[in-house]
Amino acid sequence: MTAIALLIVALIGTIVWLWARNERLLYRQQKWHEAKSVALLLADAWGNELYDGNISQIRLGLERLIIENQDFVYILVADARSENQIVVSLPNQFQEKYIPDLVPLEITNRALKLSCQPSQRCPSSVSDTFVLRDIRFNDGKIRARRGEKILEAAAAISSNTGKKLGVFRVGISLRASDRAVAIAIRKALAVGALGLVVGAIVAYIVARRLTEPIQRLQISAAKIAAGDWQHRAEINRADEIGALATSFNEMSAKLQLSFNKLQKTLEAFERFVPNKFIATIAPEGIENVQVGVASAKIITILFCDIRGYTSISEQLTAQETFYFLNDYLECMGKVVDEAGGFIDKYIGDAIMALFDEEATDNAVQAAINMQKALEEFNTKRLSQGKPMVAAGIGIHRGEVMMGTVGFTSRIESTVIGDAVNLASRIEGITKNFNCNILITEATVKALRFPEKFTLELINASVKVKGKEEAIAVYAVK
Repeated sequence: MTAIALLIVALIGTIVWLWARNERLLYRQQKWHEAKSVALLLADAWGNELYDGNISQIRLGLERLIIENQDFVYILVADARSENQIVVSLPNQFQEKYIPDLVPLEITNRALKLSCQPSQRCPSSVSDTFVLRDIRFNDGKIRARRGEKILEAAAAISSNTGKKLGVFRVGISLRASDRAVAIAIRKALAVGALGLVVGAIVAYIVARRLTEPIQRLQISAAKIAAGDWQHRAEINRADEIGALATSFNEMSAKLQLSFNKLQKTLEAFERFVPNKFIATIAPEGIENVQVGVASAKIITILFCDIRGYTSISEQLTAQETFYFLNDYLECMGKVVDEAGGFIDKYIGDAIMALFDEEATDNAVQAAINMQKALEEFNTKRLSQGKPMVAAGIGIHRGEVMMGTVGFTSRIESTVIGDAVNLASRIEGITKNFNCNILITEATVKALRFPEKFTLELINASVKVKGKEEAIAVYAVK
């Protein structure tokens, strides 16, 4: 609507400007022709009187003329035989002067330079100029004020033989012309205003018809962007906007299918890489994951491994081993999830779980619950005539690097650091101390509520494989 209204304003403004300009030119040309005609006619009319020296007769005639024509500002008759002395002046104060201070000197010089040629009509001139002073007549009325623009028409006065006798000069006011132009402009503006009102109404109707369905499409797009994939735009029109709405609905349906597929893909991906891992390795979205992205974190690492897994798997077929391992990992994985941890990876029968809370209470509680879940798992196996399964759990807290390793066609998320190795070693020595759960001193110090757990110092200076420095380990009962 704004665009249409601006177009109408520009169009009407241009028309009004051109109309006013044309009217001004027409009035100005008309005034020029009138001024030139007046100068020539009066110069011819008073030529004989000037030749005979009937100055009083010329004055009387010109006085009647200037009274009847209020547009005449002044009339001057200069006698060339007496060095262009002004012999007739209306108003009277310029009588017997040579160079009147009525208009700029160049205008006076231009008029006085007009010369006649034998057997030819004497020339004339019309000049745009302005008055240098207020011009008053005997009645006290001001015909022109200082600085007011006028036209001066001048014509040479000649005798019957073609000899130049003098110069006739008349100043004509442009007020009437300006009033006529102003009236024309007001009429043009009135027509333009009417056209603008009509145009604005038409623009509103057109804009309303165009924007209303587009606004509805915009609302539909906002709803779809907000996740309402079932929404469809209800616009039943046979024009281009209706075709746009149809295409929009088709696009929405395809977006719904694509999003559902993408959602399922992401859900499937999260089963391979936990959400907490994704937030670290792909902060800008999984689609922007890159090799070598990593960050340092202090976390708690839990390792759980089946004891005697090799001998167990030797007694089972490959398929039986597969089903047994899946049942066992499902049993343990649920406990880790419920405790707020997440499984980083499965290493054969071993589970590596991570807890990123500030305290280690959840990790220790998860280890206890995993042993309880294993007891229930064994009870079920015994009822089926299958052997029992034992597992050792080791926990340590320390700084690690969480990130991605590999290359462009094969990327894997991982946790790297000495703390990971130490947690694995702690799990490995659980069978040496005949304990199901062993935790390090760093884990104990990070407990928020250590009184909730039954802890027993097993050894204050245990040296584990690959570690020069001895550490203290605790058993969790």
